[in-house]
Amino acid sequence: MITIKTQKEIEKMRAADLIVSETLALVAGMLREGVTGLELDAVAEQYIRQQGGVPAFKGYGGFPASLCISINDAVVHGIPSSYAFQSNDMVSVDCGVVLDGYFGDAAYSFAFKEVNEETIQLMKVTKESLYKGIEQARVGNRIGDIGYAIQEYTERQHGYGVVRDLVGHGIGQALHEPPEVPNYGRRGRGLKLKAGMTIAVEPMINMGTRKVRQEKDGWTIKTRDGKPSAHYEHSIAITENGPDILSNHAIIEEKVKNNPNLIDI
Repeated sequence: MITIKTQKEIEKMRAADLIVSETLALVAGMLREGVTGLELDAVAEQYIRQQGGVPAFKGYGGFPASLCISINDAVVHGIPSSYAFQSNDMVSVDCGVVLDGYFGDAAYSFAFKEVNEETIQLMKVTKESLYKGIEQARVGNRIGDIGYAIQEYTERQHGYGVVRDLVGHGIGQALHEPPEVPNYGRRGRGLKLKAGMTIAVEPMINMGTRKVRQEKDGWTIKTRDGKPSAHYEHSIAITENGPDILSNHAIIEEKVKNNPNLIDI
């Protein structure tokens, strides 16, 4: 059942998303060669709790960490580990927070200085597709319009693989609520969008095949062909005045610009 949120509820979600975005910005400032996912995760959890939030991912379905950290050919749901980042890694970080009973969720992919041009292009296109999808999240449009915009740009125009096995989702008083928000679809098809709906739009785009596999850890999803995958995500509210982005990538991007170890995508 899809729940329509009041403006007060949307503002509670925005507050949760601010902590998410600040946490991802903190991560962006820490990224350098030799740092581990476990180090990032510990700092992230401490920060979230200091702000009065609770890590939404930790314990969710048994997930052991506060962040999902997915490296290179990992699409999503990577478990933070003792692996030390290298100068040619792409690192996607997904973060969720619950605050005052409402959830925030956002993700961002980071490129270290020696990431190749092919991967940088994949990241740029994936990031651009996020906003093309969000642009379609308007009253009277349908879920298929969001997925079509993302698929048209990434798959048809650039030849990338759009993951089918994982999709965006509704969000609110639960981390995952109806409806599902695929990154593929047909215009004019699917659920009609109404003011007060809140969803997470999150293109997961592979350089090669769209096919994925799950690692033995029961969580990490990797591309079937071992090629890189990029992931960006915003939580948004659908309003009479258009899509309202609740998370904030700008504060993350500012940290990326000021981190000499990263490429500003």
